[in-house]
Amino acid sequence: MEYWNDGFKTQYSIIPLFQGDVMIPIISIVGKSDSGKTTLIEKLLPELVRRGYRIATVKHDVHGFEVDQEGKDSWRHKRAGAHTVIISSPNKAALIRDVGKDLTLEEIRAKFVRDVDLLISEGYKREVQPKIEVFRKEKHQELLCAKDDQLIAIVSNQGFDMGVPVFDLDDMKGLADFIEKEYLQPKEKRDISLFVDGKAIPLNPFVRGFLSKSILGMVRSLRGCAAAKNIEIRIESKELEPL
Repeated sequence: MEYWNDGFKTQYSIIPLFQGDVMIPIISIVGKSDSGKTTLIEKLLPELVRRGYRIATVKHDVHGFEVDQEGKDSWRHKRAGAHTVIISSPNKAALIRDVGKDLTLEEIRAKFVRDVDLLISEGYKREVQPKIEVFRKEKHQELLCAKDDQLIAIVSNQGFDMGVPVFDLDDMKGLADFIEKEYLQPKEKRDISLFVDGKAIPLNPFVRGFLSKSILGMVRSLRGCAAAKNIEIRIESKELEPL
């Protein structure tokens, strides 16, 4: 598949993410400093896991971080110049990888998230993903988000009239019920994402449906792929001389 732009062939990738025919949903837990975002995630995760869901989480750290311990083999590999270091054991695996920029949630989902039902992020208040804000009246005077910021719910010890559900700080069952109904129950749809040179490109319903049906149909026609549900395609082309 080729894409021509002013006589140049441009590098691009099509990454359809079919997770049981539904894209893995993302919900961001946001709030001002010291509002209790991590505490909420710690309380919410067991309730969702108890219901049988597999959850991935991502924490946004604007200051950078280190996970390697100095002197360990993986640290020595990375210091020696490895772009990617993978640590594997019988019960868990970890990946340490260089990135050229602060990845968006969509890019993180496309590159790293597999075999889960939901991705919950802590932070990412400037992204376009659905957001649940944590608010404690003894800590702050006003919300971080408006409804136009993709605010879908508030968890607080104070009432709000924002046109979205408000859950008590201890009501994890109610919050999990809401997430389950709106984002985890099976939906009869397929979804697809398009990234061009690492940038997410919005797709209108016609293009989304055309690409989804075309790619899924072609792949399922191949030997051994008749039951395909999770599909990823990457296409890279070198720049050519102008026509």
